[in-house]
Amino acid sequence: MGAAVDHPGGSMTMQNSRMIAIVLAAACPLVAAAPLAAQRALPRPPGARVVDVSPPSDRGNEPSIAVDPRDPARIVAVYQGPPHVAYSTDSGRTFSAATGTVPQGWHTAGDVTTTFDDRGNAYVSSIVFDHLGTPSYWRHGAGRNGIVVRRSPDGGRTWDAQAFPIREWPTDTTPGLQFEDMPRLFADNQPASPHRGTLYAGWIEWQIDRSIMLFSRSTDQGRTWSAPIRVSTQAGYPRDDNGDVVGFMGTIGPDGTIYAVWNWGSTIVLTTSRDGGRTFAPSRPVLQVGPAYFGGTGAVPDMGRVFGFPQVGVAPRGGRLYLCWSDYRHGDIDVFVASSADKGRTFSAPVRVNSDSLHDGRDQFLQWMAVDPVTGDVYVQFYDRRGDPRDLRTGFTLARSTDGGRTFVNYDWSGTTFLARGAFLGDYTWLTAYDGRVYGVWAETVPADSSNIGAGGGRPARPETVVRVGTADFHGMR
Repeated sequence: MGAAVDHPGGSMTMQNSRMIAIVLAAACPLVAAAPLAAQRALPRPPGARVVDVSPPSDRGNEPSIAVDPRDPARIVAVYQGPPHVAYSTDSGRTFSAATGTVPQGWHTAGDVTTTFDDRGNAYVSSIVFDHLGTPSYWRHGAGRNGIVVRRSPDGGRTWDAQAFPIREWPTDTTPGLQFEDMPRLFADNQPASPHRGTLYAGWIEWQIDRSIMLFSRSTDQGRTWSAPIRVSTQAGYPRDDNGDVVGFMGTIGPDGTIYAVWNWGSTIVLTTSRDGGRTFAPSRPVLQVGPAYFGGTGAVPDMGRVFGFPQVGVAPRGGRLYLCWSDYRHGDIDVFVASSADKGRTFSAPVRVNSDSLHDGRDQFLQWMAVDPVTGDVYVQFYDRRGDPRDLRTGFTLARSTDGGRTFVNYDWSGTTFLARGAFLGDYTWLTAYDGRVYGVWAETVPADSSNIGAGGGRPARPETVVRVGTADFHGMR
């Protein structure tokens, strides 16, 4: 569950005419000033640019981003609080705000994701609900809820009036009511795939006595969705705060094979489908990792909670499979990638992505991975505290591998650092790439000032956050 819990009943809207200006990372007034020495030692990525896509009126987090494979200049970035969309037609140099993306008739919406299909349609999905059950035990006493998706035929500028349900419990007394959470939307855009154009969604279903992963597919541009099927052979515990079954993520191989992963206990499990998501192989553990959930113990200083759940990607040539995650096997939290040359049957030893010293007590967390569908290069982004011996000031780093995930070069993407100050930055960031151009989205806090002071000048109000899009251009570079 994400910031939808943190911001119940949010109803802010964005004006379509509002243009959000480019803010270069080195001069951005919304983020703490100079980077610390160790962070500054990292080079900036080529063509580095950072744009703020949420206005001061929004407290956004848990973002997602996608690039149109038919027209890579079109970018859509989404974030929750409730679902907002910013779109770009100039490769992320500027963004405009779209309207008509907040699901109507629901008290709260969040956990947003976005994707493009092979026809250039953009989509945004989100959970919707009126109220939760017991904290972290969502199904216990939960109300009506579901997962909905909305389509844009023009790259995010305008959105269909109707939001279509993927899974819905329309009343508090609907027979069999469960609680649906953390959906991930993705599309088959592979040129040689027999299932090209199909949309897919996977998510957690919290039941009263367990948690499972469900999956659905759409072959009509998101208007209708198949009855959900269970894809997790192993069930998890029914609580959100233990990381037992969490973090669904899927990708498509060149031949149309679906690869889906998530955390189950201290493992990453993998399942595959070779018939367009109609059936799946039994899910099985493929990597031993640390627990995915770092919250509740102060594992990351000045942060409420952090997840390390995995991402999966596949190379366009040869079909090498990549998994990325974070855990604290080295004491502090690090980011790792492992790869498979045999379609997921076996994986390499983990490669540490962050390049700071081992066991230095500085955390790297909330990572996200993308594999470029044209070049096959592997990119990973993450929050990075390598520059602060106190493990408090946070930068944002981009890492790149051009040798099949064996080595990574780290870059200082944001150019600045910030203090989290207990803010909820979300449970995830997001990253995408196309033909050497990389687009990431994440949340940061704005500096503490008089606008953050509580009524009567007392204790500070909860820190405001800003959603940022970073771009980098490695096109033609090897």
